[in-house]
Amino acid sequence: MYIKKIVLSISFVLLLTTMLTAQVNKIVIQASGLTCSMCSNAINKSLQTISFIKDIHANIKESTFDININPGAEVDFNLLKKKVEDAGFFVAKMEAYLIMNQVSVQADAHVVYQNMLLHFLNVPAKQLDGLTRLQIMNKGFVDAKTFKKNAKLSAMECYKTGKLSDCCKPYLGNQTLSLYHVVF
Repeated sequence: MYIKKIVLSISFVLLLTTMLTAQVNKIVIQASGLTCSMCSNAINKSLQTISFIKDIHANIKESTFDININPGAEVDFNLLKKKVEDAGFFVAKMEAYLIMNQVSVQADAHVVYQNMLLHFLNVPAKQLDGLTRLQIMNKGFVDAKTFKKNAKLSAMECYKTGKLSDCCKPYLGNQTLSLYHVVF
């Protein structure tokens, strides 16, 4: 009985540790096309309908939205983008703050994180540990000029198409993964 309690306690701690180290903490979205507080309010209302969002802080002067995420929740960046567009605006920039636990990255490498396949562009080879800021570089997550400029950072087909391609072969069978191209 005592051993069973110890095993259950250890299992719970390991599960909790995994949940805490595989988490998106915060997202910062900069929207384009905002001209007044009514515009900001429209985006804010649209984003508040998303269940994984804990709270939102809008900065009207910077056209940004600091979004805190519910602990342990899986985040869908595409849904965030859609909600901004549903309000009549566009995402000019999106940054995500993720807790990484000894994740090795290098330029043009793919890493699975939660329900996402992260493709690291033009980054030095290193190990990520702790809170890490990543900027999403997918089409529609940055302005068109930035997207075109960043095409030089990767020869991989997935950057151009935004979909899993031959360069993502180990992950092609997993259609539940969303592909995001990121930089530090």
